[in-house]
Amino acid sequence: MIQKELGNAFLREGRSLFSGAMITVTKVNVTKDLSQAKIYLSLFGTKDKAALMALIKHHGKDLRFHMAQGLRNQLRIIPELQFFEDDSLDYIENIDNLLKS
Repeated sequence: MIQKELGNAFLREGRSLFSGAMITVTKVNVTKDLSQAKIYLSLFGTKDKAALMALIKHHGKDLRFHMAQGLRNQLRIIPELQFFEDDSLDYIENIDNLLKS
């Protein structure tokens, strides 16, 4: 549920907050007590991924608010969000390139 709502929040707010970069929520890990959520993101359409991750972390509270609006009747606690870059696609691409050469 968290992954779906955050994906929707990135779709709604992504154009205005993140300069049109495509952000995909690939994985969400939530602690048992629902106090923390680790969000893994794939970033496309940007040259400076580090700056985009810093911008996402800066707007973390806004994203949590938008997520809470969609989940307020379904979750007892809205977890704190921690954002991480999911580099598995880059890793797969690197292996693919190595196998081709």
